[in-house]
Amino acid sequence: SISFCPSGERLCSTEEATAGSGTYTRHGFIFASLAGCLERRSEDSGLPVVSVVRDAQLLPDVGAVVTCKVCSINSRFAKVHILYVGSTPLKSTFRGTIRREDIRATEKDKVEVYKSFRPGDIVLAKVISLGDAQSNYLLSTAENELGVVAARSEAGMQMVPISWCEMQCPRTHTKDFRKVARVQPQFLQT
Repeated sequence: SISFCPSGERLCSTEEATAGSGTYTRHGFIFASLAGCLERRSEDSGLPVVSVVRDAQLLPDVGAVVTCKVCSINSRFAKVHILYVGSTPLKSTFRGTIRREDIRATEKDKVEVYKSFRPGDIVLAKVISLGDAQSNYLLSTAENELGVVAARSEAGMQMVPISWCEMQCPRTHTKDFRKVARVQPQFLQT
């Protein structure tokens, strides 16, 4: 049975159980040393083991491929919200930044943010460093597999990639510049 317990809560006496991870003993009792989920595991040796486990909130980690949505752009970077780590949706919003120099692997000095991303675009990126206090992750799209995977045209249509740097509206045939991802099927979030 799993229940939530705050840090410092008295769980049971040391006669009833053995202290596991996330707990400490004092004066014959077992206490939670951190807030989390209380777990009781039966052991063959007799007494069950009680431990407290932090809620495993999935966090974007360095090197992870994430799916994010572009919120705003300026001449130096694109601000994004991270939606997925791999194929797992995140419970809470994490912010990320894709700097101009991290958009492409080549000709970095010629990159223009507005020719790479637009607000609303869905982008595959890789985490290159963990965020500061505002949980702002630094992301990169400087690999062929990374970049814009879904974009809407001004006519509201899902745009079709026609090259590594352009997408086209199927209705109006208007072309827009993007840093297009060469999508690998396992990352497609529909």
